[in-house]
Amino acid sequence: MSVHFRKLALIGIGLIGSSIALAARRQGLVEVISIATRKQDTLDEARELGLGDIYTLDAAEAVRGADLVVICTPVGAYEGVMQAIAPALEPGAILSDVGSVKGHVVKTLAPLIPDGVSFIPGHPLAGTEHSGPSAGFAELFAGRWCVLTPGPEVDPIKTEKLAGFWRAMGSQVESMDAAHHDMVLAITSHIPHLVAYNIVGTVADLEAATQSEVIKFSASGFRDFTRIAASDPVMWRDVFLTNRDAVLEMLGRFSEDLSILQRAVRTGDGPALEAMFTRTRAIRRSIISAGQETAAPDFGRQHEAPPAPETPFVREHGGGDDA
Repeated sequence: MSVHFRKLALIGIGLIGSSIALAARRQGLVEVISIATRKQDTLDEARELGLGDIYTLDAAEAVRGADLVVICTPVGAYEGVMQAIAPALEPGAILSDVGSVKGHVVKTLAPLIPDGVSFIPGHPLAGTEHSGPSAGFAELFAGRWCVLTPGPEVDPIKTEKLAGFWRAMGSQVESMDAAHHDMVLAITSHIPHLVAYNIVGTVADLEAATQSEVIKFSASGFRDFTRIAASDPVMWRDVFLTNRDAVLEMLGRFSEDLSILQRAVRTGDGPALEAMFTRTRAIRRSIISAGQETAAPDFGRQHEAPPAPETPFVREHGGGDDA
């Protein structure tokens, strides 16, 4: 099946949108890329980077004639975007998105989808802490999962074409129910972000002297939390507001388990702590085995090469193997 599209319209051009543009162009998946965003400076940046062929502040203009439309804005903006583009959507087009929440997206957009348009919500499980058009790169989706949540009314051929599009950009693709997606992502992505925001926020609330020492002596655990907590605040605000039920369900489970750990620390229950840490270590190994992380030392971080010996030192000692 061909995964080629005549015209791709991207509504929003941050990290994900710009990466789609670069990957689709590199793989020859589209003829024309149309980009719409609400801010002129963002549009100008996308144009300077050469991410598309058509640039506009009018989302309806961007989607005219497009056979694939992908909404890449924060989830909270979806309804307004849909109201703007619905009259201009091409019959036979595929409409998708990249939001981290799917139940809310279906509930909000489904009633507004014109007849003849295939609505296939999507979520590429890929990202960095950076945002904006310049943050994108074509390899972002390589080896990562993209989840599609089509409704039963969608033609399977359309779903497979969109799945092929994502595979061509390097993703592994899986389809599931929107509610199931939201529950799974609540614990694998949303709660970890909430915890990171909370821990880093606690440091931000410390008195100045202690805060500066925490920053100065940050160990790798806290550094990793700060990377997560540096993610786009608008996007994550919308995630927590629109996936509230699943987040609260998983947060409740997390709080119960945290209470058990708190009790073990308070009572000096070493065996309970060791048992918990052994179980969680196994999860880490499972993630590595599934190909979703590297087993390389220090999480695969790049290290600077040791400095070469100074030239005078080498000359003085003859430059031999033991120099």
